[in-house]
Amino acid sequence: MAMRSTTLVYDFADAAHLGRDLLGGKGAGLAEMTRIGLPVPPGFTVTTEACRAYMATGQVPEGLWQEVRAALARLEERMHRRLGDADDPLLVSVRSGAPVSMPGMMDTILNLGLSARSVEGLARRTGDARFAYDSYRRLIQMFGNVVLGIPLERFESELAAVRQEAGAAADDAIDADRLRALCERYRVVVQRESGRPFPETPWEQLELAVRAVFDSWNNPRAQVYRRLNGIPDDMGTAVNVQAMVFGNRGADSGTGVLFTRDPNTGEAVLTGEYLANAQGEDVVAGIRTPSPVASLRREAPELYARIEEVARRLESHFRDVQDIEFTVEGGTLYLLQTRAAKRSARAAVRIAVEMAREGLIDKEEALKRVDPADLERLLHRGVDPTARVPELARGLPASPGAATGRAVFDADRAAEWARRGERVLLLRPETTPEDIHGIVAAQGVLTARGGMTCHAAIVARGMGKPCVVGCDALRIDLEGRRAEVGGSVVAEGDVVSIDGATGRVFLGEVPLVEPELGGDVDTLLAWADEVRRLGVRANADTPEDARRARAFGAQGVGLCRTEHMFMAQDRLPVVQAMILAESEEERRRALDRLLPMQQSDFEGIFRAMDGLPVTIRLLDPPLHEFLPDVESLAVAVAVAEQRGDEGEEAQRRRELLRKARALAEKNPMLGFRGCRLGMLYPEIYEMQARAIFRAAFAAARDGVDCRPEVMIPLVGDVEELRRMRDLVERVYREESERAGRSLAFPLGTMIEVPRACLVADEIAEAADFFSFGTNDLTQTTFGLSRDDAEGKFLGFYVERGVYAHNPFEVLDAKGVGGLMRIALERGRGRRPGLKAGICGEHGGNPASIAFCHAAGLDYVSASPYRVPVARLAAAQAALAERGGRK
Repeated sequence: MAMRSTTLVYDFADAAHLGRDLLGGKGAGLAEMTRIGLPVPPGFTVTTEACRAYMATGQVPEGLWQEVRAALARLEERMHRRLGDADDPLLVSVRSGAPVSMPGMMDTILNLGLSARSVEGLARRTGDARFAYDSYRRLIQMFGNVVLGIPLERFESELAAVRQEAGAAADDAIDADRLRALCERYRVVVQRESGRPFPETPWEQLELAVRAVFDSWNNPRAQVYRRLNGIPDDMGTAVNVQAMVFGNRGADSGTGVLFTRDPNTGEAVLTGEYLANAQGEDVVAGIRTPSPVASLRREAPELYARIEEVARRLESHFRDVQDIEFTVEGGTLYLLQTRAAKRSARAAVRIAVEMAREGLIDKEEALKRVDPADLERLLHRGVDPTARVPELARGLPASPGAATGRAVFDADRAAEWARRGERVLLLRPETTPEDIHGIVAAQGVLTARGGMTCHAAIVARGMGKPCVVGCDALRIDLEGRRAEVGGSVVAEGDVVSIDGATGRVFLGEVPLVEPELGGDVDTLLAWADEVRRLGVRANADTPEDARRARAFGAQGVGLCRTEHMFMAQDRLPVVQAMILAESEEERRRALDRLLPMQQSDFEGIFRAMDGLPVTIRLLDPPLHEFLPDVESLAVAVAVAEQRGDEGEEAQRRRELLRKARALAEKNPMLGFRGCRLGMLYPEIYEMQARAIFRAAFAAARDGVDCRPEVMIPLVGDVEELRRMRDLVERVYREESERAGRSLAFPLGTMIEVPRACLVADEIAEAADFFSFGTNDLTQTTFGLSRDDAEGKFLGFYVERGVYAHNPFEVLDAKGVGGLMRIALERGRGRRPGLKAGICGEHGGNPASIAFCHAAGLDYVSASPYRVPVARLAAAQAALAERGGRK
């Protein structure tokens, strides 16, 4: 057995000071609720340290079972019962509990301690044989599935058969005799499927259950969830063993899940669900559709008042919205869990702002409470409320947002179709934790059963996926891969849309509207702007992009890619004429036609960004990108020749093919592009500089405060930058004289290759600013092509843990970041105060923004829709630094 050095098992009553890293979130919550005197059934926690030791060696750590036995003995003494006693059995639940919330991803077993003998004792003691055998069949099913690996369907088919024999609409209508017979059928399933009888010894049940919960840390769904949420694989899970209380003891018993504020809207109102005569898994699994917890206000006012009191106390104590699991046995309330609630993006913002206004938290804490990704989710489009679209059905609005996709009826197919580029919508009777990979792949989720706290609702809300649950009108035929709603049939592959904000379901696509921020979001971002040091600009290539970015709070344009302007349908032929030119004179004629087009674009951007800087990158990509694909051109030319076509279009295609072949490169990423184009064809950069200055002077005549910044791409040697600077300054002097106006404009470079980082001191002599092009810098640092790598091996590397993240999504702080630090140190050593920013896709990634803050950059630049994300992430980076200094 593995050696250990510390205590591995703690009673709830003695553990509140130990924290969630050791006790897991569930164990820490139970310990703290016990400490403050709330009604928590007693129990004990096996720590995450025990799980980590088990994962490292495959064996439980030395002495663990002795500690568990001692803790169990204390529990038995407190409850005045013995585990599995034949006459008056103590029953326990065995639940997982990781340091971070992973709802439904790991395993739980209820009613542990029952056997063929003790179930009779429980029936005698309670005088309720139906309750006793209902509890026993639940144990056999859970234990068989979680511990012995028997598919749930084997048990569900037996349950469905008994339900049909009894003519029962629901499980709680099956009588005691039939439940007793069902238990025997379940025991036969266990023997047949596992090759062993169901264990009758309570200690054997407990030992196997603890091992199973440890093992569940590495089940496929938990691994998928951790990868999706960036949770480390080495945390491990705690195991909580707790005396059972029973919600399935009759009409005055039940189970529920409660949120202290609405997790969808953020409204400060108690919300949740309650299921009478049931156990907790029934609510989360979505097997039965529960009633709103508010219904208890009318049906059981004293109980509701107690629930309300406990909820307010927990929210005030933990200073956050709580997700509370509770059981009522014989009218008495017991708390089984409390944790910070998963919430929708809009709710997260509203809750943070309102709690700050209430004085429960301060503004800085409010900023820390909102995940920057939540703001990005708020910028997803929703269903146009004015659209008159026939509604197919309506369910419960479990997670806001609109989603459209092809209907699929199982998680594996959802993942498979998504891999081939299909947008899919996952339709299920209800989801289980085994469906996690399908939920990840789908645009949204629609279930026929379940309530606002079922598995689908919780997981989708955590992911920001639109979700509608409890759509009773939906009749799903999994074998036939179809669903019926009223008189309509939805076959697999049909397009379905859902509105997670209203619960509406539509057949086909629906019109969408652009998102708006405002209200609490504006308040939160204003608080963020007070805190952050980093500037936030936007990548914008059109006036519309610039206007949108400014509306989202951008402080300028950090990257305007001039080549995107060339791709417009009316401009591409002119660009191609420039490329096909055989002389400089011919090339200049084509450029003269492009000049007013570029000038018009720049002028629109300057007007949109009045008073703010606009960094314009001169042409960067290789010229062949503006030509049709060589292969398709060759086919078109061959077909024309076969037909004897000598027309003008056929001649043009032959010329394009000849030029495309001449420009083709083995590795275009490292080839004839960037400033190298400007060196060989200076007239191209000359035209672009002229368009910039003419646009600036034209807008300035109308009172626009134009602040252009000219950026030369792919510089690796200072001499390249010097020569391009001379060209741009010469054009400026000509246009300034022509307009009779002047303006100050910085000229800098993109740092995109490792050599530029290493000789940044020399480059800084000719640069007014640096802008790190981290997409290309990542490619050149890693020595890979993004398109090839992402298509062939990067996913494998991330999945297998070779790389912690895709380096094109999260900045590689050690390698790429190390080069950036060198460039900053050397560049600012030669030119103190040198302005530096980042304009790759990393500029909108929160982890990368944190690096940029720590490295001392002046600004980040992100796509318009990620500007709010960057504003919040920059504030959080500043707060983290401030906290680290305390």
